[in-house]
Amino acid sequence: MSTVTQTHFRTCNLCEAMCGLEIEARDEEILAIRGDKTDPFSRGHICPKATALADVYHDPDRLRQPVRRTANGWQPISWDVAFDEVVSNLKRIQGEYGRNAIAVYQGNPNVHNLGAMLYSPSFVRTLRTQNRFSATSVDQLPHHFAAYFMFGHQLLLPIPDVDHTGFLLMLGANPLASNGSLMTAPGIGNRLKKLQKRGGQLVVIDPRRTETAVLANTHHFIKPGTDVLLLLALLHTLFAEGLADPGPLAALADGLEQVQQAVAPFTPELAVGPTGIPAAAMRQLARDFAGAKTAVCYGRIGVSTQPFGGLCHWLINLLNFVTGNLDSPGGAMFTMPAIDIVGITTMTGQTGRYGRWHSRVRQLPEFGGELPVAVLAEEMLTPGEGQIKGMVTIAGNPVLSTPNGRQLDEALAGLEFMVAIDIYINETTRHANIILPPTTGLETEHYDLIFHALAVRNTAKFSPALFPPAADTRHDWQIFQELRARMEGKPLPTRQSPQGKLDFFARMPPAQIVDLALRFGPYGAHGFNKNRLDEQGLKLPTLKRQPHGVDLGPLQPNLKHRLVTPNRRIQLAPDLFLADLDRVWQTWAEGAVDDGTLLLIGRRQLRSNNSWMHNSPRLVRGKDRCTLLMHPEDAQKRNLADGAQVTVCSRTGTIHLPLAVSDAMMPGVVSIPHGWGHDRDGVMMATAVRHPGASINDLTDDQQIDQLTGNAAFCGVPVTVEPGPKQPV
Repeated sequence: MSTVTQTHFRTCNLCEAMCGLEIEARDEEILAIRGDKTDPFSRGHICPKATALADVYHDPDRLRQPVRRTANGWQPISWDVAFDEVVSNLKRIQGEYGRNAIAVYQGNPNVHNLGAMLYSPSFVRTLRTQNRFSATSVDQLPHHFAAYFMFGHQLLLPIPDVDHTGFLLMLGANPLASNGSLMTAPGIGNRLKKLQKRGGQLVVIDPRRTETAVLANTHHFIKPGTDVLLLLALLHTLFAEGLADPGPLAALADGLEQVQQAVAPFTPELAVGPTGIPAAAMRQLARDFAGAKTAVCYGRIGVSTQPFGGLCHWLINLLNFVTGNLDSPGGAMFTMPAIDIVGITTMTGQTGRYGRWHSRVRQLPEFGGELPVAVLAEEMLTPGEGQIKGMVTIAGNPVLSTPNGRQLDEALAGLEFMVAIDIYINETTRHANIILPPTTGLETEHYDLIFHALAVRNTAKFSPALFPPAADTRHDWQIFQELRARMEGKPLPTRQSPQGKLDFFARMPPAQIVDLALRFGPYGAHGFNKNRLDEQGLKLPTLKRQPHGVDLGPLQPNLKHRLVTPNRRIQLAPDLFLADLDRVWQTWAEGAVDDGTLLLIGRRQLRSNNSWMHNSPRLVRGKDRCTLLMHPEDAQKRNLADGAQVTVCSRTGTIHLPLAVSDAMMPGVVSIPHGWGHDRDGVMMATAVRHPGASINDLTDDQQIDQLTGNAAFCGVPVTVEPGPKQPV
């Protein structure tokens, strides 16, 4: 084996930022991971999570071979035996109970993974089940919902042109901790500082004075779940004071008069009590936003995961449109990535669907082929025809990431069969009968299919694998191909077979599909925007010669040519959104009632993106980060001291954790970070178990959803806080 030190360039795939990395390695030892200063997008930025790539690669807890759960513990088995048992059990359950007796859950790491993105859909389709779930409905579903009904495609998402804006209004987002979310923006802190240096303004609306709020020119506390009233008040003010000016897009849109009439009753005065923001401040914010030369409103997880998340993202799009900042430089723009996911899925008719079927128990509608994951446990626990009896999880840990996790824990324990495609035995996969572990991270090649489509600048980059896969391991795309073939009961088609000519996912490895998509993309040989690095257009060999990536330029106006609504016009006033305004009025028509109840919100942390990162020693070291944040006034009322153990209770559960008293919290609001709770029996992640924390989703409520979209409403869960049990000495 060679002992030569090699330098490897790749994109970090641990969060959405797509930071370029420079990795030094010798044999299978990683010597250093640094930011790639030559990467045209991230320009050397790196966050602490990047070191976890090394920790995961070397992790002794990471599975490398299939395992079967037995009465005597986990038993290694061969790939053939594992595939046989998985497929026979899936077919047995569907044969006995019907195709919907099998459910599928996909976690958000799938979106960071080329193989899973390309090949899992073909396998999932072989199951022919309507019980499909993902992390989308505990995260960004309202974004997709608004995009589908307004622009015609669930992935046609407006992205803040943060590098060119003069006014950034940010609601429920903390990109200094997240590195940007549905706004891929590595080095976001520097980008925001540059905004301020050029005379721009950053205004943050959040119940917590977050890391981003500290940087902001202005921060307003807001009571959780009331952002919809603030946004309605801003639009009301724009129309009432004659500040609405949509600009050229007005000729391309329907429903502006309906919007004006709909927001007329929602004055700033109506919003004062519920939000806690003075009416004068709301009116001035609307004037400042409209008066800025360029401006953009951006809302993220804090406004997505609340009872009016769908309305919030509709109103954010309206605010950008009404002020002339939609599809305009410095406003909310639409990307043109080298692999055009929107264009490809438009050609294949996969723009999005709604309400084709409903969940069995609560009758919630599907969106984009998935049901809200808030109904997953009840679909397992409620007897009757269509009850879920078997489960497939793919790179997900819903026990820690979906509402009422203890209930889901109970439901998973009662299944007849479960298979997990995962690298760890975690809080969810410990219930599996079989676990199929794929290669990961540095053993795989990578291209960001989704995050290039969500980036604040158009770039492209391909990362080859750093290390070869270990003997007798499988890439995830190979696992999906094999499962698909066995479920279909026939060998995978080849290029020579009639059915295989266009079945690229059956006969091509990922790199070939990437090459094909690049060649037929906007910058490829058949595209309209040739890349100057290659006269024949952008293709994979071009990217391989550019290991740092290529810059394809800033975002440009393009919505006119991207719209896929039936009449190719922006729909400003979809009926579903207008009708849901009645729910807002009914909730607050009598004003706000403050009964002293504490409201719980989540918290993003820079060193913690997903629960499995807690098995990285470098990411969990230091003081305990799983704490309950509480304002000093609330702590004093309850005779609670900083650092004390407290007991937090909700309708669904009780947890114990340390208290951190901080005036960064709005009075009446408390906060717990997500992803913790590694104290369950059977978890085989040694580092995480030593730093268990407590799961916020043992407190969140599966019955609290956004009724419009079905998204989980994590923000604003009522809780009580009391002194907790003393820790053993």
